[in-house]
Amino acid sequence: MNTTTATVTATEIVLPGKVEPEGLELRVHELPAPGKGQVVLRMEATGVCFAEQQMRRGKYYDQPPFPFVPGYDLVGTVTATGPETDTALTGRRFAAITKTGAWASHLIVDAADLMPVPEGIDAAAAETVIVNGVTAWQLLHRTAKVRAGQTVVVLGANGGVGSTLVQLARHAGLTVIGTASPRHHDSLRKLGVTPVDYRDPDLYARIREAAPEGVDAVFDHVGGAAIEDSWQLLRRGGTLVSYGTAASKDEEGNSQLPVLKLFARLSAWNALPNGKSAHFYNLWAGKRRCQKTWQQRMTEDLTQVLRLVADGSVVPQIAAEFSLADTVEALRLAESRTVAGKVVIVPGT
Repeated sequence: MNTTTATVTATEIVLPGKVEPEGLELRVHELPAPGKGQVVLRMEATGVCFAEQQMRRGKYYDQPPFPFVPGYDLVGTVTATGPETDTALTGRRFAAITKTGAWASHLIVDAADLMPVPEGIDAAAAETVIVNGVTAWQLLHRTAKVRAGQTVVVLGANGGVGSTLVQLARHAGLTVIGTASPRHHDSLRKLGVTPVDYRDPDLYARIREAAPEGVDAVFDHVGGAAIEDSWQLLRRGGTLVSYGTAASKDEEGNSQLPVLKLFARLSAWNALPNGKSAHFYNLWAGKRRCQKTWQQRMTEDLTQVLRLVADGSVVPQIAAEFSLADTVEALRLAESRTVAGKVVIVPGT
């Protein structure tokens, strides 16, 4: 089937190179017609995650070449369909994980990548739990395979992933210790989380005081030298899940080297006969091998998270909302490390 539509004018935010947030450029251009199996998605909400902050510095593991339009995920409504694409998709709301391209008023997306978003959920709320929510769900249930009654540590418990992760963990019946700056401790306590100041020079000693017998899982987005301390927190049978290398975000040099060093360290630990295990989580793992299976897994897990959002079990943590035209301010705030949750970008007027 095919749908004939008028030309769409898209507004995009372009990252031209390794620039400060003020170096972002706004571009307006005519969007080409969607091709076979594609749709035009009108953005209702996108956001800023850590990946875009790394991309700005040229430090993302799978760095796209400059210039490009950032935007890792979005919620939007289908406004047009291409040849051999179901026209019934038009007018319906979906989420999509794009890796790049979502900082735009309109964009072309493969129909196979669309994930349904229930109408009862606000677009900005849904946006906060696409990549962040799927990541948190998979860290807990697909990688660590947690069980009710266990104790876990979440580093960066106030961040985009962390703020969803602690809620999912509490919903799963886990005791949660979370690191964050003191300004976020009260909100963590309200979620049933034991907070620890991430800047405390005796951070890991404070965590051990809260869990003297060790913990069942540590979720570590920091990497670097302190990954050793995270490993040491585990009791026998515990699991370390590393899902980032934030410690090296400002370092010059090869962006892949910190990750490769981390892989080597985790592999060495897995060879030890102490009952512990170490994993590196990658959202994109398995996509090249079997894209259909990967996408099905994404859709299943997002559906689980959105169900919990709909019934109030998970409250999306929206740090702030900015219009697309104010993306510079959105990126600057996200990089300030002063907010809890995710900075969201909406179309604006």
